[in-house]
Amino acid sequence: MKAFWDERYSGKDFVYGENPNEYLKAKLTELRKGKILLPAEGEGRNAVFAAKSGWMVSAFDQSTTGKKKAERLAQKNEVAIDYTISDLEDIRYPENSFDVLALVYAHFHSEKRTAYHQKLSTYLRKGGTLILEAFGKRHMENQKINPNAGGPRDVAMLYRLEELMSDFEGFEFLEAIETKTELNEGKHHLGEADVVRIFAIKK
Repeated sequence: MKAFWDERYSGKDFVYGENPNEYLKAKLTELRKGKILLPAEGEGRNAVFAAKSGWMVSAFDQSTTGKKKAERLAQKNEVAIDYTISDLEDIRYPENSFDVLALVYAHFHSEKRTAYHQKLSTYLRKGGTLILEAFGKRHMENQKINPNAGGPRDVAMLYRLEELMSDFEGFEFLEAIETKTELNEGKHHLGEADVVRIFAIKK
């Protein structure tokens, strides 16, 4: 997958745009600023937004090209982000060290999804906040109609809400919904999307 993402991010343009995900943007404004972790952060649009908003940002992705573009975007916006090249298998942070864990279209195969989510949750402190938006199983219908709808083409990497809630069983769910939204995030997240959204507190 590293080669896939390096290729996708290789162009001059930011393939998912330079603006943050709208759900993340809305939810971060409700929270006291602190330390945020953004896994699978790609070209850095969400990390840069968080940094501009006063958060201490750590991010990681397996794509070297993604990191270069994220750092370029951070420089353009005159902010600093701590961005590590790593896949999820190898990433390490101190436990209980982040105030927010933000998973924005971070899709993992069903065989590893639960273990990955549980690993990431250990980095979030008790009382910390999980913000998640991802494509749901129903999104396959949008993909058939719209080639720019985005998301994994493998149904095993699309999510069911109840599965995600099980992955994060030690959380209090303030919001956990499946809904439709209209995405305008660059050329690869464009048009109607079926998404799952979670806003939850680690108990």
